[in-house]
Amino acid sequence: MSSSATAPVDQPPMPQQPHGVLDRYFKISERGSTVAREIRGGFATFFAMAYIIVLNPIILGSAKDMYGHQLDGGQLVTATVLAAAFSTLLMGVIGNVPIALAAGLGVNTVVALQLAPRMSWADAMGMVVLAGIVVMLLVATGLRERVMNAVPRSLRKGIAIGIGLFVLLVGLVDSGFVSRIPDAAHTTVPLQLGSDGHLNGWPVLVFILGTLLTLALIVRKVPGAILLSIVVMTVVALVIDAVADLPADAWGLTVPAWPGNPVSSPDFGLIGEVSLFGGFGKVGLLTGILFVFTVLLSCFFDAMGTILGVGDEAKLMDKDGNFPGINKVLLVDGVAVAAGGISSSSASTCFVESTAGVGEGARTGLASVVSGLLFTVALFLTPLATMVPSQAATPALIAVGFLILAGNVRDIDWGDMTLAIPAFLAMLMMPLTYSITNGIGIGCIAFSVMRLAAGRGREVPAAMYVVSAVFVFYYAMPALGLT
Repeated sequence: MSSSATAPVDQPPMPQQPHGVLDRYFKISERGSTVAREIRGGFATFFAMAYIIVLNPIILGSAKDMYGHQLDGGQLVTATVLAAAFSTLLMGVIGNVPIALAAGLGVNTVVALQLAPRMSWADAMGMVVLAGIVVMLLVATGLRERVMNAVPRSLRKGIAIGIGLFVLLVGLVDSGFVSRIPDAAHTTVPLQLGSDGHLNGWPVLVFILGTLLTLALIVRKVPGAILLSIVVMTVVALVIDAVADLPADAWGLTVPAWPGNPVSSPDFGLIGEVSLFGGFGKVGLLTGILFVFTVLLSCFFDAMGTILGVGDEAKLMDKDGNFPGINKVLLVDGVAVAAGGISSSSASTCFVESTAGVGEGARTGLASVVSGLLFTVALFLTPLATMVPSQAATPALIAVGFLILAGNVRDIDWGDMTLAIPAFLAMLMMPLTYSITNGIGIGCIAFSVMRLAAGRGREVPAAMYVVSAVFVFYYAMPALGLT
């Protein structure tokens, strides 16, 4: 007993000694991690979310503002990568959590389809900056942490599971394994296997083999299983694309072809092209406030769900289910929202793909620093960074989705219906509505209603009633003609 008790104290510092400064600052040993795990986790997270470098410019670049102007694709790539690098590095150094940030897919759709058509691009990005400032004010006053702490443990677990299922569905859709059935009179089924009800083509085979390889490596407890699978399947995809005669769009957004020149010069033309209050002159004060509120809601609750889910998966919660030091994390998230607007890449937010790094063993901000540095390098090596096809990266999301579900489903209090029903709805609504925000909103509303129905309304924190009311108003906005 004596030797086993002293071993953990005397032995770990020796291998960590060369990285003493890193260990002390990031608390690597304290959280049961190693520098190697953090580096692997940072790489895994980066490759799992590198698709945003391509996807965000497509979403924003395809929209026009009220004057018919479109944003330049090359400048959008630079803006997207720069905002991701800055926000992720900041989260690693200040927040010290393995969470990477980049332009949020839900928010960029709001900016492109709701804001820009009613104002100029500079005005729309100004709305995003204002939303980030409001987030920071909520953190400074402690209101944001109070809201997060008002969420009961079982609902948090339901949110975490919902994120896992959402991540899994994102992986299936992005890989082409599952697709949406085009609107047709002969069917009401929303999804189908493959692109036509069947699994066809080499890219889908790459995804299937990658998923099997990832899961097999995890079962074998191979270090770096997720990252190793991504690298191996990228090489396989490169070979297949070079040998097989595939159509140009077979791989989707990212074609696994070695670029002729992997180096490109960043174009910073969009940085700082922001008008903070110009949008209010275009749409009026009330509508402008509602636009900021819409961006705020999406950023606030998407980040909340991701932070809780990733934090729980990384074992960063205390015994009461709270996240120590969360104010720093929330503050960085607010800065990231504003930074996304300043860069004209839309609001940056916490990415659920960070769970890929956590799956590699990442537990500290060092993993985020690694991911941020890779984004920085991607400023100059964008062609190289985007050669990893989604079919090679998305198997990581399938594996991580399973791991999140398996690690949380037993911790929900299924015997208490006022907790079980909200958790159940939260976990299902995320993948079914393709939105983390919807899952959280429906879960919060259900919790308040179920407790009131059970005569336990006094057990609901005041902050939860406020959040529920905000979500009710949010969902009622279209019916009230406020969108």
